[in-house]
Amino acid sequence: MPLVSIITPSYNQARYLEQTIQSVLVQDFPSLEYIVVDGASTDGSQQIIEKFADRLAWWVSEPDQGQADAINNGLRRATGEFVAWLNSDDLYLPGALTAAVQAFEANPAAGMVFGDAITIDEKGADLNPLVFGDWGLRELMRFRIICQPAVFMRRLALEQAGGLDPSYHFLLDHHLWIRIAQRAPVRHVAASWAAARHHLAAKNVSQAAGFGQEAFRILRWMEDQPDLQQPLQADRRRIEAGAYRLNARYLLDGGQPAASLRSYLQALWRSPRFALQHWRRMLYAIASLVGAGSMADRYLHRR
Repeated sequence: MPLVSIITPSYNQARYLEQTIQSVLVQDFPSLEYIVVDGASTDGSQQIIEKFADRLAWWVSEPDQGQADAINNGLRRATGEFVAWLNSDDLYLPGALTAAVQAFEANPAAGMVFGDAITIDEKGADLNPLVFGDWGLRELMRFRIICQPAVFMRRLALEQAGGLDPSYHFLLDHHLWIRIAQRAPVRHVAASWAAARHHLAAKNVSQAAGFGQEAFRILRWMEDQPDLQQPLQADRRRIEAGAYRLNARYLLDGGQPAASLRSYLQALWRSPRFALQHWRRMLYAIASLVGAGSMADRYLHRR
């Protein structure tokens, strides 16, 4: 039976950390290596980790250089054939690990598999389903975003891609997915594997503008990749529209509807059909600007 290694990076998320750890340890897949890398939290996180220390393969609580550094530290310790990370405010749904291993076994060439997900609020109540498709390198280059906790990687593919780039702080996962998809197929499974928690301290709310900035940085990085030149030039307008569309989405999440609309206009100019897949968000941005508060509030609750 293959070994699955899960890494949880943690920093001052004591409010959610125990639920995250339990969601890993209650999985029905017996061949599990679980690693927790805490960045010297000061909110009682270390005491929570210590409660589960006898069920962890390794854990540490010490200063680090951020999320990517913590995850890479855990990945260097991991010995599983398949690996993933689960942030300290997210959850695995029952059966996620078993389903991921089955997906790898059904697709022996796959470097990465991913499922669908749900979003939950601070109290764990369901908000929205996150349903993806049979996306590969083309869709990732268009900035189609996969819910990170629903992703599992073959360790060999991860090592070939080079791990996380610690200079990225917002789209560090998406940058890695593209690098894996450059080298191996990726496969989607139409089942919910994880719950992503939405709360005010989450980066996609508190630092929303950073996501768009890194999308444009990834676009510039793609321009320098020799093996991406053909797909980039063939699909240039949709790829650029995807970067602007992603920027607009996160600006709207961050409470900047005017800036969001400007970015949506850039996406519409490049690829109207592709940009209009976000027509509801565009309406919410307009509603926020004209004072239609109930529509805007409905979006903020459901995002």
